Amino acid sequence: MVQDIMPGTEEQLQKEMTSAYIGFDPTADSLHIGSLVPILLLVHLQKAGHKPYALVGGATGMVGDPSGKSEERNLLSEDILKHNQEGVKKQLMQYLDFDTSKLNAAEMVNNYDWFKDFTFLNFIRDVGKHITVNYMMSKDSVKKRLEGETGMSFTEFTYQLVQGYDFYWLYQNKNCKLQMGGSDQWGNIVTGTELIRRKVGGEAFAFTCPLITKADGGKFGKTESGNVWLDPVRTTPYQFYQFWLNASDADAEKWIKIFTFLSKDAIDMLIHEHKMNPAARVLQKTLAQEVTKFVHGDAALTEALTTTEKLFANQSAPAESLTIEDLEAMEGVVKIDFAKDKVKEGIDVISFLAETAIFPSKGEARKTVQGGGVSINRKKVEGIDLKIENSLLLHSQYLLIQKGKKNYYLVKVI
Repeated sequence: MVQDIMPGTEEQLQKEMTSAYIGFDPTADSLHIGSLVPILLLVHLQKAGHKPYALVGGATGMVGDPSGKSEERNLLSEDILKHNQEGVKKQLMQYLDFDTSKLNAAEMVNNYDWFKDFTFLNFIRDVGKHITVNYMMSKDSVKKRLEGETGMSFTEFTYQLVQGYDFYWLYQNKNCKLQMGGSDQWGNIVTGTELIRRKVGGEAFAFTCPLITKADGGKFGKTESGNVWLDPVRTTPYQFYQFWLNASDADAEKWIKIFTFLSKDAIDMLIHEHKMNPAARVLQKTLAQEVTKFVHGDAALTEALTTTEKLFANQSAPAESLTIEDLEAMEGVVKIDFAKDKVKEGIDVISFLAETAIFPSKGEARKTVQGGGVSINRKKVEGIDLKIENSLLLHSQYLLIQKGKKNYYLVKVI
């Protein structure tokens, strides 16, 4: 989990209980799995006896971090930011120990608190004069944007000073000596250590973790349906579990070391076991269970396993064996309502698949059906001449559609 580490950081952590912080961007009211690595860094830090600070960027969220971005993002209103901050705060409280009776209790801070009364003139006098433009221009995140076609606004150019001041403020007011983050944050973090050195002659430290990648070059944390969120309403525990379960062998081997708290020996044993019998997918199953349990708890993991069992493991069991309760309680299944009249009269399968929006067009539906990629009530659709009518309905009301290997839809005829 280490990408870059400033000399002296390790010695500082071994010397005394050290306060360290990571910033979280409130661009949505939930964090997604890309935020799990920084969350885990804070969890590890606290387990090692140090004090974690989670900074929710109420002020920096109004500006937008240019790091890793090719264009400027939309600025959020104060109301939306406030709503998002509350959501993020609630999530962080699930993973860190905020028990104030402990010396190293986690604390939540919001940089809006120290920026809201900070005038522009005071900022350019107290912060701007300590960091040269040459220093700011040398940062990769700035260089790339200046060389690109879109350029960079003054707002984004000053972002590293704003983040640098966060570190300075926490150093002065919370004795915070270390900032951590993803490797794309290195330039911003170092600006903070530099500001602390130049303003008060203090010594502060930086530590970054690698940005998580996928072996196939795809973006980590993205699926066909978008981001994988930590909020169970946005991404159900079943969908969350499935994301990890579907990891490639190479990714599972890498991710299990990062996203779980299993010991090195336990992981080495799992990797060995997996190599002996890859078909059993022991790495993926353990990874999916451990991460789902950490993020959503035991009950949600049990639910995800039950849904997985019903959808996948009992494929040989007829769909008719599923009760109404089984069908209604299924997670990770897209639920669609469909007009009773159309089924009563009978509708051809291709029109049905297009009208329910299971497929974006009749052409795509026809192609997939002809390729054997659609099942209805666990029976493969053999031809495009199939009629969807009342006799097909489970419990006179439901159709369980499977598209490809992983996409399930429950159509309720009403």
